[in-house]
Amino acid sequence: MKIIHSFRSIPWRFRLGLCLALSATILFGSGFWAWANGTDLGTVGILNEPEGEHVDQDELRELVANGELREAFEEAFEEAFELGDELFATTFNALDGVGANVGQGQHFTRVPRADLNGPGEWANHIPPRATGPNADTCSACHNQPFEDGAGSAALNVHRDPLHSGDMDSFIQRNTPHLFAIGAVQRLSEEMTEELQSIFDGARDATCREGQPISQPLSTKGVDFGTITVTPPKTGPCTADTVGVTTSGVNGVDADLIVRPFQWKGSKAFIRQFNRDASHDELGMQPMEIVGDGVDGDFDGIVDELTIGDQTALAVYLAAQPRPTTMTELASLGLVDPLPDEKVQAIAGGDKVFRAAGCAVCHTPELKIDKPTFSEPSQSEHYRDTVFPAGQDPVVSGVAPDNPITLDLTRDQPDNQIENKKGKVIFRLGSLQKDQEGRALVQLFGDLKRHDLGPELAETIDEVGTGASVFLTENLWGVGSTAPYLHDGRATTLTEAILAHGGEAEASRSAFLVLPPDVQEDLIAFLNNLVLFKMEEEDE
Repeated sequence: MKIIHSFRSIPWRFRLGLCLALSATILFGSGFWAWANGTDLGTVGILNEPEGEHVDQDELRELVANGELREAFEEAFEEAFELGDELFATTFNALDGVGANVGQGQHFTRVPRADLNGPGEWANHIPPRATGPNADTCSACHNQPFEDGAGSAALNVHRDPLHSGDMDSFIQRNTPHLFAIGAVQRLSEEMTEELQSIFDGARDATCREGQPISQPLSTKGVDFGTITVTPPKTGPCTADTVGVTTSGVNGVDADLIVRPFQWKGSKAFIRQFNRDASHDELGMQPMEIVGDGVDGDFDGIVDELTIGDQTALAVYLAAQPRPTTMTELASLGLVDPLPDEKVQAIAGGDKVFRAAGCAVCHTPELKIDKPTFSEPSQSEHYRDTVFPAGQDPVVSGVAPDNPITLDLTRDQPDNQIENKKGKVIFRLGSLQKDQEGRALVQLFGDLKRHDLGPELAETIDEVGTGASVFLTENLWGVGSTAPYLHDGRATTLTEAILAHGGEAEASRSAFLVLPPDVQEDLIAFLNNLVLFKMEEEDE
């Protein structure tokens, strides 16, 4: 069953007025139904069709609500994944609403245009944009070495968050890969739950003992500092009356919510991350951030991405396969065997990585206790209570009691290895489990923000966490995703290491004193961490 409603229904609005449109063009020589950049959508709609297809959120919800529980969840997940895959790869056109008025009749720009502040122009779009629109499809930027991967330096995003029009206040962002980001969100949910549980315990102890209580904030082996809770001087001791000192908290916001997305660690969940990219990078305005029937960028198209579209995209991205290693691929016969000297260099580099202190922040492995991803999330901190445009998610069909779910250790559709009879014998794309059933997330990261020193400091502090403070980059897949660092300034892994300062200064110094052959082993170890997608066989 295909639960789609085609954008192709849109042109009929134009076709119904075919004679009127042609007459207006002949009589008045003007663009009929022209949008803000001068595109004549009437004529375009007669001769062309939109490329995308809408997803109906109510029908996704009904799939989950009806039928046997596991069967219903599987059907809803498979449908959402497939539709999200199609949307991610769709090259949208003006009839879909892609692009925006960025001056001189153009739809796209790689330079933010705060100088365009006339009616319908870039600086007046609702909600405001920090960049773009700069692409007509998601896969245009996430394409190396496979779809859903990273982006080259040519695809860097230039941002003007302050709408200053001053290039000294512009910042750049290199495109990260999207593999296994469902696991990253799920890790963050469990880490947040534990951090907030520590706070709750400290508050209860404070109220019970009547004195300040300090507690270390540690979750999954990652240290986020210390929180201190003080009882009120008068009145009852409750969550609202205790005093909270967060000056000892580091690497996470004072609300103790781990936000694992964007280079600054400013976005908590996939849906939030993706709808912002839809608006900024593509100019495809999601209904949930602009409103139902609202044309916030004045391009003549409304409801450019539906609530169901965002659900499908979130599920698709959450189910991307995990990164792997060249040694694992070689052991499975998916690449040529590695020379012995290469295998030895990788093993030696692993030891150097740990000895140099790199693994303190780039933690090789974290574990998920309950590896089920849910869209919307079962955690209130990782879902919308109200959409940015004001709609009620539950009323809109995005309800936590009817979620689309996937098992992160089993359900990834990509990279399933089958035998000659078509039976799946190994799920390379899925997370592996330990003996206790916990999912192993070998991300080489800690989902924590760190100060990397003045060399990497930006000219502005975009989100208020510090100009030189960045989220630890997860290194899984790093061997496939040059260039490196937040702005792609490092063309090699060696350059990336040398740019580290601040909290990473000791590791940088440890690397510099290593003999060249040992440094080479470390680089070999990092290059072993790759992205991989098996080619789909033609049916």
